Amino acid sequence: MPARIEINLAQQQLRLLDAERVLASYAISSALNGPGEAMGSGCTPRGRHRIRIAIGDGCANNTVFIGRRETGEIYSKTLAAQHPERDWVLSRILWLTGCEPGINRGDQVDSLRRYIYIHGTPDSEPMGQPRSHGCIRMRNSDLITLFDQVGRGTVVEIIDA
Repeated sequence: MPARIEINLAQQQLRLLDAERVLASYAISSALNGPGEAMGSGCTPRGRHRIRIAIGDGCANNTVFIGRRETGEIYSKTLAAQHPERDWVLSRILWLTGCEPGINRGDQVDSLRRYIYIHGTPDSEPMGQPRSHGCIRMRNSDLITLFDQVGRGTVVEIIDA
C-alpha cells in the first residue's frame, strides 16, 4: 500500500504511514481558528483529502512563495522585517483537494478553492500550537523530507481527535 498522511489536529501532529506502520512523525501548526470547513473561516478542514498539486520540487530551503509562485526571495529575518504583513509560505507546497462532497469538496466547503496547503513556515514560528490561517504549517526541513516521499494523489486524512 502506498504511503498516506494522517494529520491529528488535537495532537498538532502529522504522521506519514505505510499501511498502519508509522514511517515518520512531525509537529505541525494548524489553524488558530480551529477545525472547520467553511470558506473564509480561517479554519483547518477535516476529512479525507488528496494532494492535488506538489509545488517547489528542487527549490532551495526557505524559498518564498506568493500565490503558489516563487518570488525569487529566500526568507530571512531581514526580509521578514521588511514585510511584516506576510503570511510566509516557504520551501514547498502540498495543495490539498477534498474527497468528500459537502464536507470538504464543493460549494462553500471546497478545500482546493480555499487554498488549503501543507507548507513550510519560518523556523521562528512555533510548532505544536494552532497558529495558521487554515493551512498546515511545518518546519521547512521536515516538509522537504516529507515532500520527497509523497506526491500527487497521496491520501491526507485530517482528524480532530
